[in-house]
Amino acid sequence: MPSHAGAASLLLPTPPVVADGIALFLDMDGVLAPMAPTPDAVVPTARRTAALKAVEARLAGRVAIVSGRTLAEIDRISDHALVSGSGVHGLERRLKDGSIERKTPDAGVAQALDAFEEFAADRPGVIVEDKGVSVGLHYRQAPDEAGAAKGLAAELQAETGLTLQPGHMVLELKTPGADKGTAVTAFMQEAPFKGTVPVMLGDDLTDEYGFEAAAALGGYGVLVGPERETAARYRLDDVDAVLTWLEAVAKA
Repeated sequence: MPSHAGAASLLLPTPPVVADGIALFLDMDGVLAPMAPTPDAVVPTARRTAALKAVEARLAGRVAIVSGRTLAEIDRISDHALVSGSGVHGLERRLKDGSIERKTPDAGVAQALDAFEEFAADRPGVIVEDKGVSVGLHYRQAPDEAGAAKGLAAELQAETGLTLQPGHMVLELKTPGADKGTAVTAFMQEAPFKGTVPVMLGDDLTDEYGFEAAAALGGYGVLVGPERETAARYRLDDVDAVLTWLEAVAKA
């Protein structure tokens, strides 16, 4: 996890409304879509789809969703508004030409999947999400299981060597070697992103990698949600504020 050394002070300002010369990298849950009790409870909305299409047109294609969700889930929720995208914390990435790069699943993912499913079998509300290159254990609907879930995930991480990625009421064990920062960096080496200023919008600790990558490439991060220690330079309150900002950028 990033150290946040030299992280920005609190009381972050609202990001500037600019379009020329920037590239946008957008997390999904908590940024483009509100958090929901279950992963499949998040559905497309007309406003989100319209905002994404409008800002991509204004930025000449320099927009990508960078999420912990799979590309298939990104497409479902965004109603196929964008081509460029990265799923499962950088482990799969779709380029502007539509081609997909995907890491080979680590052998430990199958072991973690079996253990998570056994754990969830007699714990109502605990949900296992198989992403192929990773597996998630959701306990939003069973918060009392947080301690046991964290203990199991830590044990499996030690056994398998998988990367443990905590999120909002979810623990994910994933194939090592990628994160949201590596996804942003890879996009910035390619057209149409190359030579522009990267701007990463995110809400949780997994997005700090994206904030730091954007900053290293001359751009900045935008934290969505409550104030906290972060590498982001700006902040927006919530999903509604994000969509309002994107709509303004599309008209800038």
